[in-house]
Amino acid sequence: MSAQVRPPTARVCERCDRTERWDDDLEAWQIARDDGEKQVGNPHCIHEWDINGTFNPVTGNANAD
Repeated sequence: MSAQVRPPTARVCERCDRTERWDDDLEAWQIARDDGEKQVGNPHCIHEWDINGTFNPVTGNANAD
């Protein structure tokens, strides 16, 4: 089996804790809700998404010999 790449479905700003989830229907990031409250963070923040954290986009076996 060859390696597969999967996109992230959630992201959090490292500066203000804004949280977003990917919406497949809208094909866009949407502000996440926690107990009905939007996790907007600071609306004036230049968001620094945790793109190099623990998320691993590679699935499957990369050794296709």
